[in-house]
Amino acid sequence: MKKSKITNNIYNICGKNIKKIRKEQKITQDELCARMQVMGYQISRSDISKLENDKKFITDFEVFGFSKALKVSILDLFK
Repeated sequence: MKKSKITNNIYNICGKNIKKIRKEQKITQDELCARMQVMGYQISRSDISKLENDKKFITDFEVFGFSKALKVSILDLFK
């Protein structure tokens, strides 16, 4: 299945909110990566950087994982 872009090479709409929430909580990308990996997600710090900069597609499973890792509602990631 081909992963599609919305426009202008933007691959997701919640990456900027992940970054904002992560910074508000004073969590590094490495720490967030570790939290995700403990929950069983195969994600690297580089992947998180790409997500936060709208350069990587994010699955619904990953959105769920980020909401748990950051202890926020899924809806908070889409605001």
